[in-house]
Amino acid sequence: MIRVAVVDDQEMVRMGFSLILDAEPDISVIGQAADGVDAIDLVRREQPDVVLLDIRMPRLDGLAALPRLTPYSQVIMVTTFDDDDYVDAALAGGASGFLLKDAGADLLLAGVRAAANGDALISPTLTLDLLRRRTAAPRPETAHVDRLSDRETEIAKLVAVGRTNQEICAELFISLGTVKTHLGSIQTRLDARNRVEIAARMWESGVMHSRD
Repeated sequence: MIRVAVVDDQEMVRMGFSLILDAEPDISVIGQAADGVDAIDLVRREQPDVVLLDIRMPRLDGLAALPRLTPYSQVIMVTTFDDDDYVDAALAGGASGFLLKDAGADLLLAGVRAAANGDALISPTLTLDLLRRRTAAPRPETAHVDRLSDRETEIAKLVAVGRTNQEICAELFISLGTVKTHLGSIQTRLDARNRVEIAARMWESGVMHSRD
């Protein structure tokens, strides 16, 4: 069972997300919060697997609350605002994904399941702009991709184009355990907190330009 906390200052949004999530047999909403302050208390107390976190909220907004939540849970930022600065700040703060509120139920569920499995999902409408910006300003000195083995580079490139762990298994004919082991090593070598940052490092380095 994937345990989820829903954080949004609009009650109708919280209720709507909760109804969608609780209707799934493998997902349970364990609590709701209306702002970042209450979210921190809820997450520290319940330690859900995944937190759906709004950005604009009273008292303490989502971006300010984010670093206090990531030690306990995977966090998906959910907002109505398609803003480059929000996306960059959320990913820099350790978010495991970024969804727009109008992305639809299927994408919401996919994002929750991806985060719970250690994967990451960003709304498709945001992905192209994100990768374009990462590619436009390469920072090889921060990427350290030269530290990766050939197999790690192969896996990191697949992460960078949005492949899930299961898809990597199928494409490279390796086990899930092997993929997870490599991902742990990749995170260490790239100084990345999660697979979103792995993708960012790969695009920033410029190595994705030369991929087959």
